[in-house]
Amino acid sequence: MSLFLSGSQIEQFKRDGYLSNLRVLNEASALEIREQLEAFEKKQGEPLHGSQRHKTHLLFPWLNELVRQEKIVDAIEDLYGHHILCWTSNFFIKEANDPAFVSWHQDSTYWGLSTPDVVTAWIALSPSNRSNGAMEVIPGTHLMDQIPHQDTFGKNNLLTRGQEVAVEIDKSKAVALELEPGEMSLHHVRIVHGSPPNQSNQRRIGFAIRYIPTYVRQLEGDDSATLVRGVDTFNTFVHEPKPSIEMEPAFVELHQTITEKSAKILYKGTKVDSYDANLANPSVRAM
Repeated sequence: MSLFLSGSQIEQFKRDGYLSNLRVLNEASALEIREQLEAFEKKQGEPLHGSQRHKTHLLFPWLNELVRQEKIVDAIEDLYGHHILCWTSNFFIKEANDPAFVSWHQDSTYWGLSTPDVVTAWIALSPSNRSNGAMEVIPGTHLMDQIPHQDTFGKNNLLTRGQEVAVEIDKSKAVALELEPGEMSLHHVRIVHGSPPNQSNQRRIGFAIRYIPTYVRQLEGDDSATLVRGVDTFNTFVHEPKPSIEMEPAFVELHQTITEKSAKILYKGTKVDSYDANLANPSVRAM
């Protein structure tokens, strides 16, 4: 018996590789998280940048609570069972009138995980729509195997390598996942997706949480994850602790160590093996 998703929604995810407009927070709660984010940015004198946007749930207790939020985790359990890890989290922020874009790609390309049993919960903390660069997906492409990608390192491409699928994509089939604050979308690790620039005068803010069943393994190096439900009898990931205060020094140091290990996995095979202020965080700076 499902906890959050209906039977038809579970079937849709299996068939199409995504779901959208799932209400997991009310607008007031989404606004509160946005306010906490922007209060921190104001305090530090600049927006979140570089590694701050990666595994951010290790730096802020209010985000650590979000990755464990009952409705979100219920939806993941409906798809992948009771024993769940949060592998990573990313703030995906596009500033107003930002020319940056994300090319068509599969998330699974450089993540190093043993199986494609991976789902991203993308939570909108601001409106996300066509005008400000909402994520677009090509339904059904998650049923394909891993597609070859080519690295471009394009100036305005926000992926780690500027990677893009090395096959022709029928863009006419693209679906924009437009969300209101407090809504989330779910997408499979192998669905082909991307996003255009933010052409609006408003900031677009999303927080993506990558969930995996505990049986998934990391094949490319040392890795860690946060257990959010059930038990982990496999223990192939180091379990991450829970912060008690914002930017706790010990957690800032731990976060730095973890993000450096992540970067080595995600940039493997390139000349980049660590974070740089001018590079995206692992996975993507904005989606």
